[in-house]
Amino acid sequence: MGIDFTRDGAVATFRIDNGKVNVLTPAMHKELFEALGEFIADPALRVGVLSGSEGKSFCAGDDIKMPLPELTSREAFEAHLFPHAHEAEKGLTRPGWEQDVMRLKRYKPIVGAVDRYCLGQGLVYLLLLTDIRLATPRAEFGFPEIAYGMGGAGGLTRLGAQVPHTVAMELLLLGERIDAARALSAHLINRVVPPERLLSEAMAMAGRIAQHPPIAVRVEMETYARAMEMTREQAADYTGTLFRFQRTVLAGEGVPRSSFGDRSAVGA
Repeated sequence: MGIDFTRDGAVATFRIDNGKVNVLTPAMHKELFEALGEFIADPALRVGVLSGSEGKSFCAGDDIKMPLPELTSREAFEAHLFPHAHEAEKGLTRPGWEQDVMRLKRYKPIVGAVDRYCLGQGLVYLLLLTDIRLATPRAEFGFPEIAYGMGGAGGLTRLGAQVPHTVAMELLLLGERIDAARALSAHLINRVVPPERLLSEAMAMAGRIAQHPPIAVRVEMETYARAMEMTREQAADYTGTLFRFQRTVLAGEGVPRSSFGDRSAVGA
């Protein structure tokens, strides 16, 4: 049990597997970070699929019942500033490797496949680690943390950039779950599919992305992410420069301009 990281051609799969609702442990955060690092570093892997183990929940968040090492007030504060400062003597705890996962720079697309519960840290990971999302009709999404005195998920995920402000506030302040139909209407997910087709459709979608030229996918992912922080003029300049670079490089390799519509001519 833990994070099941596998390869299928150019597609990497990350499956959360820990009990009926797939709760996360400190060790699983570390496993996920290491698997994501391998995915990002390997040029043969172009797309990922993130899901729960088949038939189970995507992820119901952190395992809040799991005993954690006791930290003094000073150690707890230091753990926020230096997440691994006390691991050698205390063992894995929170905050810990989830901080590394959430700060990971990633320009390879990941498809999310959600069944049943997607709550708390599970929803954080869905928002930060996936770019296209499928869910079953029985999927439920939510941030229950506020009821336990733990606010901040909205800022951490920049939720308001992904769903309308009012929907974000509903999720964050009420602490209640929304179903797949509501998530679809709020554009939190892309499609609702039957449970028996969830993983196959996610893999098929990842496969279609993997067929595109990897340079074009990388440029699309990077310019999209970076331009969010830029003015319109800066975004146009930056995107235009990278666009010209890729065309110039491919043309320098003997690919004529008329071939840019031909996948086989541009490294597919």
